[in-house]
Amino acid sequence: MVSLETPVCDFGMPAIEFSLRGVDSKIWTLNDCHGKNGLLVMFICNHCPYVKAIMDRLVIDTKELRRFGINTVAIMSNDSKEYPQDSFKQMQAIARHQQFSFPYLFDETQQVAQNFGAICTPDFFGYNKNLELQYRGRFDESKKLAAASDVRRDLFEAMKLVAETGRGPEQQIPSMGCSIKWRAA
Repeated sequence: MVSLETPVCDFGMPAIEFSLRGVDSKIWTLNDCHGKNGLLVMFICNHCPYVKAIMDRLVIDTKELRRFGINTVAIMSNDSKEYPQDSFKQMQAIARHQQFSFPYLFDETQQVAQNFGAICTPDFFGYNKNLELQYRGRFDESKKLAAASDVRRDLFEAMKLVAETGRGPEQQIPSMGCSIKWRAA
């Protein structure tokens, strides 16, 4: 497992178009996912210990962000042939078990992750209502272990700020996670 950090937020970068199949078998696009005050695009997977450590709180925070007009979409881009725990069938099981309130999409060709410049799981891209990038930071200070209940909610607070002002925080701490499992060329 290679541990990586995300780059600094490129404020104002436009959201990348996509059209991907969700665990509900529906084809989802950027426009389908967009909320009235913004969109959180998350690159996650099923087996990453960094994602597993935050999963329960992530589900809670994304539900709460909907109250502020921020919708969420999760994209899984790992090579599922080499990592069968990230298969479409396993994605469906995780989404059902965790009761995802957001679309969970399969980037089978890995092109969407490449277009976004995603590098790890989790990798968060927070957009305002104009679909301009405002957040590219961490979920919170947890790494591979669940954080204490009183930890600062970096992602939640940043996206709430985006919903209220259209701007993300100037200071952002990079997300850390497992490298995306790219297919061999």
